[in-house]
Amino acid sequence: MKVNVDQGRCCGAGQCVLIAPEVFDQRDDDGIVTLLEVSPAADVHAAVREAAAVCPAAAITIDDK
Repeated sequence: MKVNVDQGRCCGAGQCVLIAPEVFDQRDDDGIVTLLEVSPAADVHAAVREAAAVCPAAAITIDDK
């Protein structure tokens, strides 16, 4: 799994951080998502998929190749 975030699309809702804090964080100044782990461990894949699914701006994409 490879995770991508589009900071330009991010609205700073923070749902991704709540669901998968091992993979996502937010910038202090504006709340925009930052990616902590491009290729997360298998044990957090389900959480990353959930974070992508609930992102209101669709700023998180996943590549399973």
